[in-house]
Parts: sequence; C-alpha cells; structure tokens
Amino acid sequence: MPRSNRELSIRRHWRVRKKVTGCGERPRLSVRFSGRHIHVQFIDDCKGVTLAAVSTLEKDLRQGAKNRANMPTAAQVGKLAAERALAKNIKNVVFDRGGCRFHGKVKALADAVREAGLVF
Repeated sequence: MPRSNRELSIRRHWRVRKKVTGCGERPRLSVRFSGRHIHVQFIDDCKGVTLAAVSTLEKDLRQGAKNRANMPTAAQVGKLAAERALAKNIKNVVFDRGGCRFHGKVKALADAVREAGLVF
C-alpha cells in the first residue's frame, strides 16, 4: 500500500521521538522545516514547556536575505537559536531532527549551533 511523503515523515519523526527526550538539564532542540520557513524550539519534555524558540517568521531574520528554508538561512537560524539558548543558560541539548535526514539544511543548522557553543 503506497504511503504519502507526509505520512512517511511523521513515522520517521515518531521513530526518532521514541529515543529522544529532553529534560531540564538537557532540553530537546526540535527542528521543523516547512516549504518556506524554519522553526527551532528548546523544549523541556518533563514539564512540557518551551524554553526558547527561533523562527524565520521573526523580524530579525525576515529583513535579511530572502525568507526561504535553505542552507544559509538554516545556519543563521542555528546561530541565533544558540545565542538565545546560551542567554537562558542552556549549554547541553538533545537534537531532534524532526523526521528529516541529517544532511543539507539540518546539518547546516546543527553545525551552526555547535559552532556557537552548544553541545549535543
């Protein structure tokens, strides 16, 4: 029975989420890509609270280059996300790639977060 790409992505995401949970000392760095935007959240799954978030919908990121979900924008978002996390005293995280493969945009974002000082 053929499955849609969306359904396969959801299945991959839940496969990852079975293994990846974040708590107070190591929150989950959740990444979501839509066709045009990138969303990053630092989530404490024990309390069910978002500690910090960054999105390409924000004015800071919209004023720069074209607003697209591509590798350069992913690197910008990763750097800004790491800065906000460090401002909230978050140094160690668990990376949740959200059902995407770890290459391209996901890898660019992860590398930018690591360069900015977060450990995962």
